[in-house]
Amino acid sequence: MNVDRIKKNDVVEITIEDMTNEGEGIGHANGYTLFVKDAVIGDRILAHVTKAKKNYGYARVEEVLAPSPDRVSPRCPEARRCGGCRLQELSYEKQLSFKEGIVRRNLQRIGGFADIPMKPIIGMENPWRYRNKAQYPIGFSKKEGKIVAGYYAGRTHSIIDVRDCHLSPAHNADILRAVVAYAEKYHIEPYDETTGRGLLRHLLVREGFASGEILVCLVINGRKLPHADKLVAALLALGESETEKSPGLLAGRPGIVSICLNVNKQRTNVILGEEVVPLYGDPWITDSLEEFSFRISPLSFYQVNPVQTVRLYNAALEYAQLTGSETVFDLFCGIGTISHFLSKKANAVYGVEIVPQAIEDAKANASRNGIANAKFFAAAAEDVAERGYFDVDHPLVRPDVVVVDPPRKGCEESLLRTIRRLHPDRIVYVSCDSATLARDLKVLCETETDDESSYKIERVRACDMFPHSCHVECVVLMSRN
Repeated sequence: MNVDRIKKNDVVEITIEDMTNEGEGIGHANGYTLFVKDAVIGDRILAHVTKAKKNYGYARVEEVLAPSPDRVSPRCPEARRCGGCRLQELSYEKQLSFKEGIVRRNLQRIGGFADIPMKPIIGMENPWRYRNKAQYPIGFSKKEGKIVAGYYAGRTHSIIDVRDCHLSPAHNADILRAVVAYAEKYHIEPYDETTGRGLLRHLLVREGFASGEILVCLVINGRKLPHADKLVAALLALGESETEKSPGLLAGRPGIVSICLNVNKQRTNVILGEEVVPLYGDPWITDSLEEFSFRISPLSFYQVNPVQTVRLYNAALEYAQLTGSETVFDLFCGIGTISHFLSKKANAVYGVEIVPQAIEDAKANASRNGIANAKFFAAAAEDVAERGYFDVDHPLVRPDVVVVDPPRKGCEESLLRTIRRLHPDRIVYVSCDSATLARDLKVLCETETDDESSYKIERVRACDMFPHSCHVECVVLMSRN
């Protein structure tokens, strides 16, 4: 078939040669590139063209003629429809190789780095049921005539009515069923994104894997929940059964210790609002990472995979190369998790985070854990780092090591320039997006100037924090030239 003849609804035979960073298979038909959802490297398929542009197009799998040796059967029956697990049909070993490739390609293509000192990716022994946080959108299906709750279909806001995700604890399904049953019984209207009407928006469930404590939070388009006492009773009843057939939610462990509301009345796709209203217990739970205990509220940033979090943070601590005499800046510190790990070997740690509530949690966590050499400040990272000044008790502090763990958008260039002017011996960059990481490392490695140091990459290591998705975390050590 000639390239100029390929059009929508054509069916062509191709072999998948590679995959995009978003998990789509890449194949060619007579030089014409097709991006194919749900195809994995090595598949020979019939591809049904769904969109055709001049030089490339998109397709779906019509038939797998010869499966890749790396293709596996997905555990979840909704894996293809759901937007979360785009790699569930790829063997876990190949997923790790694929994610290492994402990091390497971004550093080469975006950062312009050639010889990348990459260490082996940190994978999981059991890459299932690892998420300690789940957010379920709630809506109403006119087609089915009922409330639906579960997950968004890929690249849409259409809700798939699925209760059990194989990345989250199995008992989350019981919690979700109880919430939907309550909403149906008391005629609680789900939120409609198009009209802005309705009350129930999302269900958030957080669990301390070490503590066994569970927080259940309903995000509502209002300030009050009708018959809230009935919902509390239904949720607490999940843990009361002691029969052999139904031992209750987390038998022998704390279970649900916190039930609360989160108020979000904004016409936005942002899930959580700023106000939390307790219904039962305190509006937080506790959990532990190694010897440290942390208080976690609905608004707290806390890594979703505790097993890999410990391994990632210990890698960051190793890369910091602390001897006990160093001053460390931990920028974007959140509730202080990385700061706690750094405090084990640093002389002083200064954590900075722009969210005031996160800083209050960080201070409370440090007090709970007896950490005396870590201080926390609510401010924009670039402001505090630029001044090197925290308060009257901590004036003109200069770091030996700077640790940054920014959100997915990475660091502002002004912050990167400020770090260069602080002249730390080492920079440890923890990233959840290797594309913005590559962009930022390029700035940090620019030629030295009179007032800005230049840095070089010493080590790069990916960490699979999100198995079966296309996301990958990584940590980078940089030293001053």
